[in-house]
Amino acid sequence: MKYNNPVIKGFYPDPSVCKVENTYYLVCSSFQYFPGVPIFESKDLINWKQIGHCLTRRSQIELEKINSSGGIFAPTIRFNNGRFYMTTTNNSTQENFYVWTDDIYGEWSEPIYVKQGGIDPSLYFEDDKAYFMSSGTDDNGVDGIVQCEIDIQTGRKLTPSLVIWTGSGGRFLEGPHMYKINGMYYLVAAEGGTEFGHMVTYARGNSPYATFEEYSHNPVLTNRNLGGHEIQGVGHGDLVQDNMGNWWILHLGFRQSGQWQAYHHLGREVFLTPVTFYEDGWFKAGENGTTIKCFETDKIPNSVVQNEKKCYTFENTKWDREGCYLRIPHGENYKIKENSISLKGTNITLDEADSPTFIGLRQKDFNMYISCDVSISDGEAGITLYMDENHHYDLALCKYDNKYEVIVKLNVGEIKHVKKSVCLENDNKVSLIIHADNNCYNFCIKTEDKEVNLGRAQTKYLSSEVAGGFTGVIIGLYACGLSGYNYAEFTNFKCDYF
Repeated sequence: MKYNNPVIKGFYPDPSVCKVENTYYLVCSSFQYFPGVPIFESKDLINWKQIGHCLTRRSQIELEKINSSGGIFAPTIRFNNGRFYMTTTNNSTQENFYVWTDDIYGEWSEPIYVKQGGIDPSLYFEDDKAYFMSSGTDDNGVDGIVQCEIDIQTGRKLTPSLVIWTGSGGRFLEGPHMYKINGMYYLVAAEGGTEFGHMVTYARGNSPYATFEEYSHNPVLTNRNLGGHEIQGVGHGDLVQDNMGNWWILHLGFRQSGQWQAYHHLGREVFLTPVTFYEDGWFKAGENGTTIKCFETDKIPNSVVQNEKKCYTFENTKWDREGCYLRIPHGENYKIKENSISLKGTNITLDEADSPTFIGLRQKDFNMYISCDVSISDGEAGITLYMDENHHYDLALCKYDNKYEVIVKLNVGEIKHVKKSVCLENDNKVSLIIHADNNCYNFCIKTEDKEVNLGRAQTKYLSSEVAGGFTGVIIGLYACGLSGYNYAEFTNFKCDYF
């Protein structure tokens, strides 16, 4: 069959996967967004459904006023003796921890902290031992992939933290995962930085503390030399074996906005690439070591059909699962109903590293059409295309000094610019519309069944190459500056991808 990449679209970076019986479970980074660490499940590796989050309580996750692209980095999910474990880093507090659950659809435990530094922690289980590894500095001051054994009940270190591999020579060695395959131990990692030079590398040895031998053809997977190709930044992968004995790697990558437009604003996404083992036990990945947009493979039955949701509305979207908030939300400011959302604004704006009244969905494709009716009695409410507090485009209905107007605000770094302002005739409700393609967002309002264009802005100014950071554009509904008990009302939301 043929399948298309990415298999999970939008800002879902640093995927990690495990298989339990006939089901695959996958987690991703969430950074400053809440709830933390989205969880997906799949029966076929192609079609993924979000089933929840690992970090759903304030007690599990410290996000108060952290900088954008801080917070929760690169999780790993593993299953051992009937229990799921998710280990991750809160980069803002410089702490590695894990949580566990016996019910993947339920709540996860309080954090268990491990006194080993670095980032991107991972667990490997064997013979009642739990090995904890991360990318950082060991107890002797050596940099590399660091490992210790821990008491899985308490997180207490049982052995010193020691470097087990220093990588293949690329910068920013990170994202380690260990596997035992046919009696050998494989250590897969990422190098090159999570930009255009990203890559997957690996080594193998005969024990968890072996002198690991590097694969002679590293990197095993990278698109770093494919100039002009849409898929870039390939790296940070996790291996998984299907029920037919085939091996795969789920990894991140990003789509640049044009053949010669080296910008990406959708964030790092989840890609699936086939893996093939040689007779000598080494393995290769992808098409000549690269990831492509469409793979044709006999490893997945032709009966499997890749389905993709193309339309998101209030009615067909589980906002408590698919939606996200900035840092820890103030629950009293949100009323989420079956066919509407009501938001009460505060004096916290989108321009602050704080918790404005905001609920969003990740942008999943370049070409889209968004429409939503917004009504207010005071303040400001609308749709934001949000990369971070310094890079976002806002289309909003405002009421100040008893006058209603629609504004288009462009926020790029230190430049805060109202591109367009249109006064309304005492109308407290308006239809806001955004058209998007690879290169531009176009902002409109609908009056008397006609769309009135209010201007456009380039997508590249919301890209990681301009804004920095590790996230992607979120389509946010927001409110600010409302007084008293007044809520902004959002109805008839629709986001179509084409």
